Amino acid sequence: MAKTTKAAPKAAPKAAPKAAPKACKKKRTYVVATTKTDYVKVLRENVKKTTLTVEQAKEVYDVFTMILKDTIISEGRLNLNGVGTFKVNERKARKGINPKTREEIKIPASKTVGFKPTTVLKEEL
Repeated sequence: MAKTTKAAPKAAPKAAPKAAPKACKKKRTYVVATTKTDYVKVLRENVKKTTLTVEQAKEVYDVFTMILKDTIISEGRLNLNGVGTFKVNERKARKGINPKTREEIKIPASKTVGFKPTTVLKEEL
């Protein structure tokens, strides 16, 4: 014969848990540099272990941009983790119209550089 036990009396219902606060993003200080001069200034201010002179910071910038250009030219693409990917895109030759004369012109094939940001960067926008 199976044993039967009395069920424990139910405890009073607990209060509903408080809703978790919405995920608030930590306020972040953005480092903005839109020109070479701004970049050099920000670079000098944010290097922790050494102090760069203006000339050294300019040289770092020049080397960085040279690496970007050379890599894109030779490899056809450049991936910067956390930022995005630069890629050479080829445009086909096509016909166009001169807006002044309404004359049909041939637009030659060309290359351009495209940029695709990472999802992390897109989310931060």
